[in-house]
Amino acid sequence: MGEKEERLVRVLTAAPVVPVLTIEDRATAVPLARALVAGGLTALEVTLRTAAGLDCIRAIKAEVEGCNVGAGTVLDARQMEEAAAAGATFMVSPGVSPRLLAAARDCPAPFLPGVATAGEAMALAEEGMTILKFFPAEPAGGIAYLKALSAPLPGIRFCPTGGVGPKNAADYLALGNVICVGGSWVAPGEAVALGNWTRITALSKEASQLGRSHNAVY
Repeated sequence: MGEKEERLVRVLTAAPVVPVLTIEDRATAVPLARALVAGGLTALEVTLRTAAGLDCIRAIKAEVEGCNVGAGTVLDARQMEEAAAAGATFMVSPGVSPRLLAAARDCPAPFLPGVATAGEAMALAEEGMTILKFFPAEPAGGIAYLKALSAPLPGIRFCPTGGVGPKNAADYLALGNVICVGGSWVAPGEAVALGNWTRITALSKEASQLGRSHNAVY
């Protein structure tokens, strides 16, 4: 395991859930991040699906203590470079292309690439990447699929994202090849719109208590 992947492991094992945040405006970013960190979730994935994504990463990086803010939905080299310049401490993609993989090698921040099949996971393992995002988790086979991968791919661990929520997160986290899970349920849209940070902190605290003791050490 390389130095960047070791950093990624430290980020992802700090809490069992990585909130996946699609934020429409910079003004929301800081109080939202503070509410989540107050509940114990310290690795935040801010997606680049909105025009405000990079500004939100900059704001959280500058103003919120005790968290690692990453960039999600990174699709190409330009986005990866911009996210790194904005201060993202890790990068997340739904999948991988050759150009994106090349950019990740040069990027100072660690990369959590998305896979949906055993073949994709094996190809990335050959590149030295053994911590992967499993996406979209539920449509791609969910818990049963990850269980099936555990024996033939014993050196790979996954962060399942996509269809993961409060009803199934603990079941994912009980798998030995799951390092953490990603999801948006800890920051529901209506609570964000109302600025109900107390509710978001409560949801974050519940999520931070989900068991993953078997994953604490790689």
